[in-house]
Amino acid sequence: MKQDYVPQIPYGTRDFLPREAGRKRVVEAGLAQLFGNWGYDEVVTPTFEYLETLMVGATNDVEQHMFKFLDKNNRILALRPDMTTPIARTAATRMREAGVPLRLFYLTNVFRYELAQAGRQCEFYQAGVELLGAPGPAADAEIIALAVASMQEAGLTNFQVSLGQVDFINGIMAESELNPAQRQQVKAAIVRRDLVGLGEILSASGLSADMQKFLKSIPVLHGRQEVFEQAYKMAPNEVSRAALDNLADIFRLLTSYGVQEHVNFDLGLIRDFDYYTGMVFEGYTPGLGFPICGGGRYDKMLAAFGSDSPATGFALGIERVLLALERQGLSTPPADKDCYVAWQGNSLPEAIATANKLRAEGWRVELALEAESREAAEINTRQRCCTKLHYIGG
Repeated sequence: MKQDYVPQIPYGTRDFLPREAGRKRVVEAGLAQLFGNWGYDEVVTPTFEYLETLMVGATNDVEQHMFKFLDKNNRILALRPDMTTPIARTAATRMREAGVPLRLFYLTNVFRYELAQAGRQCEFYQAGVELLGAPGPAADAEIIALAVASMQEAGLTNFQVSLGQVDFINGIMAESELNPAQRQQVKAAIVRRDLVGLGEILSASGLSADMQKFLKSIPVLHGRQEVFEQAYKMAPNEVSRAALDNLADIFRLLTSYGVQEHVNFDLGLIRDFDYYTGMVFEGYTPGLGFPICGGGRYDKMLAAFGSDSPATGFALGIERVLLALERQGLSTPPADKDCYVAWQGNSLPEAIATANKLRAEGWRVELALEAESREAAEINTRQRCCTKLHYIGG
């Protein structure tokens, strides 16, 4: 029956009520200011694009998590599952003549179909930056330092960044006798931190016991400088050693930024996108069982759009920031409205003029739309989260 119908929102989405939306806006405004202070310019891309565009650098597994639909010409469209690919497309096709490096940022929503839970929705909001056209440790260090500054700007005080390099594992894979399918299985198990599954894959691989032990140790190679030194002794070839040299150069620059205390090495970190080509990192904070931010270098993606250019960047989850702040007791409500303007009798024109004057002076003002007594106005002032009552006509 129509009168029994209760409207529902789609799975994996949510409403932000006024106080929640206010906190979200405060965080986003602070991040936009921060990114601008670091020389980044905002870009806005379409919410949906052609599927083949979004599949650049992605795997079929990523496609399974996309929201797809058809346009009137039966071309397959998809809601963007991340922002790195759309910005790479924009830079490669619309900003070819712009000078490099390009520093771009975004504040937007993205979509992935996955199991919804606290901090994980099918529609979620991200803030992020992309630094395009700049190779080398200096660009990577800037991105990591800006990620640290972003978490601090959002209000977090207790967090760590785990720093890895995909070529460390790629070099090890090249030295192993695993076939391509087995290599992909091993990488997938490392991404999931599935040590049991990794052991099962290696047991069935036919590799020597020493090589199996070596590969099983990769996911637990994380910590401070001592882990880095241990990895140098284990690195089997120039590719892996060059990856470690790259991390050492980045870390020295992070020391110059003064953020080294927030950074640990995690040599089992490869993330779940195939487009990464070098440094990768994730940020963690207590109270969340998943990263609050992540990023890395992706030097080959722009070439797929006809513009061969190095690139690096990161994304920060807005809802995850808000959830972490709440769980850590750091969440602060947005500012109350400054004034409630109430009136009685025939004083509405005067009340409107007063509200306009206060707003022009920068006050946040709510105007009563009906006459009310002073007692009712005082109650409404509190209920409507206004700091002060301005009563006219009595």
